[in-house]
Amino acid sequence: MENNNYYAVIMAGGVGSRFWPVSTPDNPKQFHDMLGTGKSLLQQTFHRLQTLIPNDNILISTNNRYKDLVQKQLPEVRDLQLILEPAMRNTAPAILYSALKIYQKNPDALILIAPSDHWIDKEPTFITDLETAFTACESQDILMTLGIQPTHPNTGYGYIQFEGKKSAIKTVKQFTEKPDLETAKQFLASGDYLWNAGIFVWSAKSILKAFQTHLPTLYTLFEKGNKVWNTNFEDDFIRDTYPKSENVSIDYGILEKSDNVKVLPVDIGWNDLGTWGALHQKLEKDAQQNAVVNAESYFTDASGNMIRTKKGQKVVIKGLQNFIVVENDGILVILPKDDEQAIKELSQLGKK
Repeated sequence: MENNNYYAVIMAGGVGSRFWPVSTPDNPKQFHDMLGTGKSLLQQTFHRLQTLIPNDNILISTNNRYKDLVQKQLPEVRDLQLILEPAMRNTAPAILYSALKIYQKNPDALILIAPSDHWIDKEPTFITDLETAFTACESQDILMTLGIQPTHPNTGYGYIQFEGKKSAIKTVKQFTEKPDLETAKQFLASGDYLWNAGIFVWSAKSILKAFQTHLPTLYTLFEKGNKVWNTNFEDDFIRDTYPKSENVSIDYGILEKSDNVKVLPVDIGWNDLGTWGALHQKLEKDAQQNAVVNAESYFTDASGNMIRTKKGQKVVIKGLQNFIVVENDGILVILPKDDEQAIKELSQLGKK
């Protein structure tokens, strides 16, 4: 059931360079139907949150250049629901901007920060977990993150160490950035580490208090706009002020410095869809573990491959195992899945 104090900020400003050549700076992955469902990742995220949060309370944080893409894909979103960044300054400035804007509208607001490009299998469970987090943040001055139960020692994710195993909501002991494989194995064996999915919940009051404490210069810079939030003058203020922001993430600027951070361990069928290999894991596959989006594919002696092309493209593959074959706008990329981290580097070759 919708609650008018519930708000969400969908973070949709990333470039998604690891999904080149489909994801490009002009049209990044959150605006694509990566899984062949008929909806982009942004649309899926928005519609997932609609079951709990009123439409008008869902804000989209993105770069100025993507305004038209957002409005085309989400025509129900009004201009005042857009957090448009005139410069890339990481996550903290965008979250502060959105929190001040929401607080001006509703001082009792509870805010979810959600990535736009992740996949969640167990949506009803996710909604229940969000309600648990909102309820906790309503009554306590805490900053919450949803921690994903790890299934394997992944070196591509940040980790959250917690304490207080008996309670459902646990105290965060420390955050660790992407570890090496041996460290990740130790984290899993200890049983008190979770993956950091970048999904956060807090009250507007608590996050603004945290900004005042830990990023006071940034807070003072944005506080000057308190008279213009949710008016026609907001755009002018942001255009002039935002580029002056320090470039800092919410994790580094606030969460790692705060002593009131909690984590709710969740099992929601989460995948960050960060690479072609991660996408391959989530897609339906044939008996030989080949996954296909859009293409009309024919395989002989081929297994474990990830294929994505324009709709209806005929693709014939023989003798390939565990390869990525991706085509978009006249660019064809073929490389081993084990070497998928090279895609960022290869994307620079594609510009030549």
